[in-house]
Formats: sequence, structure tokens, C-alpha cells
Amino acid sequence: MSYNNLSPFYTSFVISFSSHVEPNTYSETMKHDYWRKAIQCEISALESNQTWETVILPKEKIVIGCKWIFKIKYKTNGKVEMYKARLVAKGYTQNAMTILILSL
Repeated sequence: MSYNNLSPFYTSFVISFSSHVEPNTYSETMKHDYWRKAIQCEISALESNQTWETVILPKEKIVIGCKWIFKIKYKTNGKVEMYKARLVAKGYTQNAMTILILSL
């Protein structure tokens, strides 16, 4: 890829995007302090918002898993603003009956 036809400002903007990579796995994420800090911020936010509580799972219930989503947020000039981590539930693993019970 050639950057010859781009202005110097836009070239640095484009290069800043290509030099940062969002991790695909948790093990990739744990190699970097800034991603570990993003995870800790997300966990702190979930705890302060009382998003969940730890309970003993009844035998007739099935655990709905979760996964981490990692994103890099950029400023308008192309510099990294923050590393964002989100813990999301795998809601697609629910069956229709579980969704109906939860919505009542």
C-alpha cells in the first residue's frame, strides 16, 4: 500500500490506525498492560452498577456464558483515546423458553 498521494496529516492518521490491533483472544489481551487495565475498569463498572451477584446455580438452570469484546477508541486526529473492554453475555445460547421466563 502506498501513502504517496496522501497529505502528511492524513498519512499519520492512517498509519496510527494500522499500527494498533484489537486482540481476538483473551490470551492475546493479557500480554498488554493497557488491555488488562481496560478489563479491570469494566469489571469495576459492572460491580459498582451492581450488574450481577454471585449465587449458587440451581440444578435445573443452565449457565449462559459470556465473552470479552475489545475495541480501540480513537480521537478525531487518529491518536488512541482509550482501550475499551466489554464483558457481554452470550444471549444467543438461550432457548426460547428461557427467554420467555426471563421476560415475565
